[in-house]
Amino acid sequence: MRRSGAAESEFVFELRVCAWAERNWPPSGTLDSDTAVLVARQLGTRSRRWDTIVIEADRTALEQRARFGPDRLDSDLLHVVRNAPAEWAYYRDALPDPGYPWRYVREAIHRAADRGILETGKQGNRIEIRRRWPYPEWAKRIIAIENKPDLDASAARALSEQLQHDVALALADEVWVATRATDERLEPILFENVPTEAGVLAVSEGGIEVLWHPRRLAVEDPGTEITERPPGGRADRSAARFEYTEPAAKRETRRALTERAYERGWRAYVESMRPDCRHFSLRRDRGGGAYDEVRNDTGTIASGSGEPLPYCDAKSTHQSDIECSGSCPEFEPEPPAWRSRGWPVEGGPGAAVQRLLAERRRRRRPEPGRS
Repeated sequence: MRRSGAAESEFVFELRVCAWAERNWPPSGTLDSDTAVLVARQLGTRSRRWDTIVIEADRTALEQRARFGPDRLDSDLLHVVRNAPAEWAYYRDALPDPGYPWRYVREAIHRAADRGILETGKQGNRIEIRRRWPYPEWAKRIIAIENKPDLDASAARALSEQLQHDVALALADEVWVATRATDERLEPILFENVPTEAGVLAVSEGGIEVLWHPRRLAVEDPGTEITERPPGGRADRSAARFEYTEPAAKRETRRALTERAYERGWRAYVESMRPDCRHFSLRRDRGGGAYDEVRNDTGTIASGSGEPLPYCDAKSTHQSDIECSGSCPEFEPEPPAWRSRGWPVEGGPGAAVQRLLAERRRRRRPEPGRS
């Protein structure tokens, strides 16, 4: 496998960590049979974005969540469906004060009704609502992983601040950092200023090793969000500015975060790439730097284990989602003949790639109507 550039390397590194977490979580020990795992990438809050998110979910509650459909419920929809009554009631009597104008609540009610997850009716000029199902608290734990494959001095400084933020706020139950394994007897990351509460993973072609186990963070306690640091670096002893985040606000943020993870998963990267390019392909990662072709211009789907990763035949490398866009100078549309062969279903190789990744993402979620 050839690597050509930090952006490409970090992107593929991140996908490999996501694939490993989906197959092998937790890093040590085992999950009980009532727990399922969902993995997402590039999600966060207004002040922090995580590379990889692992959600340990209650399996039964996750099946109940499927009733609400594959799309996320935003904070306005959550406010409605979580508080909707079991019997018909005027919406302003049934729902707690949202803290913002009620017209936004009415909009959310209509959106929920359009999605078939809330019943609505009218008594005179009054909108009445009734829940279809209770909303389940399906996410048990949230684990955040920061991916830093190449930890130079500047990356180490940024990483330290990011992890300090995560530990102080305690929005996730655990925080980890994943870095590329080296040939050193002691991995260099162990000498960096990483909070002891954060776990450390060393990623090699052969697998992933736990170097340091994390501590469980106090997600039910108030969190501290560092909003401004002293400008003078480590030598500056002046006070930082911070804000407290109440447990209720943290719970709301966690719930919204898990909903976004439920919708996106981690294979949504293809939505920002160009699988309709004739040079785009997927190659199955078999570890040790070896890959199998997943599809080619004749429509071959290779069997075997390993996660399909995006590959650019024009550049002979694993491209990043930023590189693989319509502005890429190597972009060429698929020849029309590819789409007329019924390869192996309608739409051509690019459409089939999208369906393949969407199907793999769908498998991680129960089908609506199972419970």
